[in-house]
Amino acid sequence: MSGAALGLEIVFVFFLALFLLHRYGDFKKQHRLVIVGTLLAWYLCFLIVFILPLDVSTTIYNRCKYAAANSSPPESSNVTGLHATATPAPSSHPCFKPWSYIPDGIMPIFWRVVYWTSQFLTWILLPFMQSYARSGGFSITGKIKTALIENAIYYGTYLLIFGAFLIYVAVNPHLHLEWNQLQTIGIAAANTWGLFLLVLLLGYGLVEIPRSYWNGAKRGYLLMKTYFKAAKLMTEKADAEETLEDVMEEVRKVNESIKYNHPLRKCVDTILKKCPTEYQEKMGRNMDDYEDFDEKHNTYPSEKSLVKLHKQVIYSVQRHRRTQVQWQILLEQAFYLEDVAKNETSATHQFVHSFQSPEPENRFVQYFYSPTVEWYWECLLRPWFYRILAVVLSVFSVIVVWSECTFFSTTPVLSLFAVFIQLAEKTYNYIYIEIACFLSIFFLSICVYSTVFRIRVFNYYYLASHHQTDAYSLLFSGMLFCRLTPPLCLNFLGLTHMDSSISHQNTQPTAYTSIMGSMKVLSFIADGFYIYYPMLVVILCIATYFSLGTRCLNLLGFQQFMGDNDMTSDLVDEGKELIRREKRKRQRQEEGENRRREWKERYGHNREDSTRNRNVHIDPKESDISTNRSASKYIRANNRTERDRIELLQDAEPLDFNAEAFTDDPLESEPGRYQPGGRYLSMSRSRIFDDV
Repeated sequence: MSGAALGLEIVFVFFLALFLLHRYGDFKKQHRLVIVGTLLAWYLCFLIVFILPLDVSTTIYNRCKYAAANSSPPESSNVTGLHATATPAPSSHPCFKPWSYIPDGIMPIFWRVVYWTSQFLTWILLPFMQSYARSGGFSITGKIKTALIENAIYYGTYLLIFGAFLIYVAVNPHLHLEWNQLQTIGIAAANTWGLFLLVLLLGYGLVEIPRSYWNGAKRGYLLMKTYFKAAKLMTEKADAEETLEDVMEEVRKVNESIKYNHPLRKCVDTILKKCPTEYQEKMGRNMDDYEDFDEKHNTYPSEKSLVKLHKQVIYSVQRHRRTQVQWQILLEQAFYLEDVAKNETSATHQFVHSFQSPEPENRFVQYFYSPTVEWYWECLLRPWFYRILAVVLSVFSVIVVWSECTFFSTTPVLSLFAVFIQLAEKTYNYIYIEIACFLSIFFLSICVYSTVFRIRVFNYYYLASHHQTDAYSLLFSGMLFCRLTPPLCLNFLGLTHMDSSISHQNTQPTAYTSIMGSMKVLSFIADGFYIYYPMLVVILCIATYFSLGTRCLNLLGFQQFMGDNDMTSDLVDEGKELIRREKRKRQRQEEGENRRREWKERYGHNREDSTRNRNVHIDPKESDISTNRSASKYIRANNRTERDRIELLQDAEPLDFNAEAFTDDPLESEPGRYQPGGRYLSMSRSRIFDDV
């Protein structure tokens, strides 16, 4: 099994990152470089989380092996030259090799590749790709130029921070600049920035995740929050539609002004390809219009304005598509929660849905997840399951907060993470060590990563599921993961006293901490910031528990869900009315489909028979007889006026009330829809009855 566990986890983590990226990104529409860059960033960060428990168990085995041999451990593969000179007392238990033992020399190389690749992505490549993907340029050169200009301030800021650390080390007479120490300064700067953001996100997640599951057991609370989200989303949806229409109007004007032989026509065609299909059809270029452009008499938009318009089109189209999809998802959630509220008082214990799914359900799932099982799960078991899970997560949160405030104390050991690991280390129970380490670091990662997925910076950064996340947000999330994961794992090793710079013990360090170097180069960082700054998580947890951030945002005008607020109750009522209206609309659609289905089942065969009888071959004799009858009937009309009336009625064409009325008068034509003459008809007629 040597190295097999490492290989299995590498493969598993890759498919996990691919699954999550498929849920949030769109492989078909987004650029391949964006997909590859985001996938690589997520993959490397998840690897650190999953492989670190194997590194811990391997390090404990190596400590036991060297202690049993009663010799000091060899020099660790430390990039800064830190040597482990002391070993713990030999244990009476034999040193059993862990099932997931990784041979010597593999983990240091593995961590160097993973760490430095992730740092290269987060500080150099991903910021550049982020500006490149959001750029409205029409050529690769133009996009690269825009990305370089936007990142000039970004790179300059971090170079200034790095320069400050460099000056501090140069001024200090006790320190001499070497390449290893310079490398340590860079690592310390990156970890300091990541730890600063890590504590903020961790303090929010430690409280919000258990509370979300506790509130998830309250059906009334979830339904009110869904109504609140519906009202806010409808406002955003309407704003996205208005923005898209305004941008499409600008595109229409540019499309009409720039002719086919204008030098900027290729740029306009590129913009048109990014527009929705219905707008492309309406704004189709008139191929019969070969009018040359005149630079002297006409004013045309510049290339810079077209770049700006191109950027607006990309942003408005993506936002409009995202709000449409999110609205449909929110409707399904609201309908289901309303069904749960209605079925809670059911005497038959059978879960009844208001709407049937149009897609055929899986028979295997339908057999085991029957209406009776669904009723017991949704109405009886699920609330209690959520309450128990909330209590368990709350206990984990208390353990994390306590350990963050006491992990620097080595005698006595107050950190509960360190107590659990040291108890298992005495008996060399590697399975327990790996499970405890994995659950601990996984819970910390969930608290941090879930906050990254929930956070929203206006409309510039927003991770939306169901393939609705834009390239900018995907790349930004990859940057955050790469910056947060290394300090998160380093903080976890400090909680368990596996980091020698925290525990102040000259024991063999893990392979992960060996690449971090000796933080003694910057003592005020190692002995000050890394020790005392994590204690602020207590203040952040208290602030999150009392929803101070939500109340502040609400006072600033950002609508937040608060149960004891008049604005919240107004939005809840508004969302409830919106959901009720959509529900009536869907009920009418289903009733219409059911009537059409019943009509086909009842009269479909008769219609086919009558059609078949009309198309059957007629005998020539019968044809002659019918012809003679019709001719004799026509001859009987002796009156000329009656004969003319019959001819007029036979030649008249039936009226088609569904046909569109066309007029040659330009004043009567509706602007907005594309016509061969260059005019456009509006879509107002098709929107009049949307909400009826």
